[in-house]
Amino acid sequence: MYKILAADDEEDTRDTLCNCFPWESVGFTVVHQAGNGLEALSYLEANPVDVLLCDIRMPMMSGLELCKQIHQRRMGVRIVLLSAYRDFEYAREAMTYGVSHYMLKPAKYDDIVGVFTQLKTALDEAKDSLAAEAAEHGGALPGSGWGDPVISTIVKCVNADYRTVTLQLVSETVEMNSSYVSVYFKKKTGMHFSEYVLKVRMEKAAELLKHGYMKAFEVSEAVGYANPKNFIRAFKQFHGITPGQFKNGR
Repeated sequence: MYKILAADDEEDTRDTLCNCFPWESVGFTVVHQAGNGLEALSYLEANPVDVLLCDIRMPMMSGLELCKQIHQRRMGVRIVLLSAYRDFEYAREAMTYGVSHYMLKPAKYDDIVGVFTQLKTALDEAKDSLAAEAAEHGGALPGSGWGDPVISTIVKCVNADYRTVTLQLVSETVEMNSSYVSVYFKKKTGMHFSEYVLKVRMEKAAELLKHGYMKAFEVSEAVGYANPKNFIRAFKQFHGITPGQFKNGR
């Protein structure tokens, strides 16, 4: 099930939409409801979701401003905007922030089915594509986060620069707060960022040792360890044997 965050200041409308439509039948579940844009943004910063279903006009922070924040922070959330106002300017501005769909309120049953069926297809295709790409560059991760472009970018960064990569560097690449990236990565993949970096380094170290021409301290430096003792300790914890034993085929 893909996760939906619903944001609308009209509580009755929001509750009806969230609780009366059979979301599971189209592959989604509503995980949280927010009464305004600020509340929705706060939730998104700590709880990654797949789709934001959002009213345009809300107090404290409008739906368009929320979309702008999501777009600027590259949160990787698909957005469906709801509005009772037939205003082309709203729709045009929304599209500049990567909004997936724009629906008029009250949303009709068939319209919701159509929009979210399309969204599920797009999310499934993105997940399959990124999973295949990840398998070619370091292997698949546990969890269901491969349908997320932010995770894909982070994985590419780690696989390209595993020797020197840091959480701060990837956070700057995806233009997000490092604390948020840490939570986001764990939520989406089931692994801590540091665990994934360790995984990539240890698998690369094993590849280098298989060639047989590099000594342990050279492999240590090649995968980002200044202290060979720390490398040997990490390698043994990950593979169950020392680099020397691995190299000798034990």
